[in-house]
Amino acid sequence: MTDLLKRLKVINKKRGGRDAQGQVSVRQRGGESKRFLRKIDFKREKKGVMGIVQGVEYDPNRNVEIALILYDDGERSYILAPEGLRVGERIDASENAELKVGNALPLRNIPVGTPIHNLVISGDKGGQMVRGAGTMAVILAKEENVAQVKLPSGEIRLFPLSVWATVGQLGRSEYKFIKLRKAGDVRKRGVRPTVRGVAQNPHSHPHGGGEGRSGIGMPGPKTRWGKPALGVKTRKRKRYSNKFIIKRRK
Repeated sequence: MTDLLKRLKVINKKRGGRDAQGQVSVRQRGGESKRFLRKIDFKREKKGVMGIVQGVEYDPNRNVEIALILYDDGERSYILAPEGLRVGERIDASENAELKVGNALPLRNIPVGTPIHNLVISGDKGGQMVRGAGTMAVILAKEENVAQVKLPSGEIRLFPLSVWATVGQLGRSEYKFIKLRKAGDVRKRGVRPTVRGVAQNPHSHPHGGGEGRSGIGMPGPKTRWGKPALGVKTRKRKRYSNKFIIKRRK
C-alpha cells in the first residue's frame, strides 16, 4: 500500500518564479514551504469501475480537501472531496451512475437543478471549472445538445451535454473566512514582499530616484519595464469562449 500511495505524490519542485532559463519571469515569488504534489484525477479515468473512499486528506496545494479512492481493480487515485462524502462510501463514474455525491456522469444524465463541480469544458481534458473550496455550479436548463449552467461567479454559460461533471458541492466552504494573521503566513505560501517603485533606485524602476520622498515624476504610472500601467488593456479577447456565454458575471 505504501508504494501505491508514493506513486500518487511527487515533490513539488521550487522554482521561485523563474523560467526554464533560470531568469525571474514572475516577481515576488519564492520561499514557500516544501510540499508534495498530489496527483488528482480530474478526468475520472476509471469509468465503470466502482471505488471506495479510504480517507479524506488535507492538500497543501489547494484550498479544498481531497479523497483517496481505492478501486475494485486495486488501483488508487485522489479526487476532489465534495461536501458530505464519507469514508467507506462507494462511488462510481459511468454513464448510468447513481445520482449521489461523488459520482461522475455526463450532463445529459444529470437532472436540472443538481449541484455539480469539476466540470469539463470540452473534450477529454478533465475537469477545469468549479474546483475551489465551497463552490458549485447548477444546471438551469437543457436544449437540444447543450445545457445552460450557472457558474459560481454568476455567469451563465452553455456546455455540451456530452461533457462530464461530478455531483455535489465541494467541501471546506469556510475557507473564505480564514484570515492570515501574520506576514509569515503569506511567506510560507510562496509570496515575497512587494517594494514600491518610488522606493527603488532609477535603474530598477522608472518611478525610482529623486531626492528624499518624491512622486513618480512622469505623466502616467509605468510598470517596471516602462510600459503604461493604467488605462491600457492587456487581456486578449477570447473569441472562441465568448459565444458560449449567455449572461456575464458583471
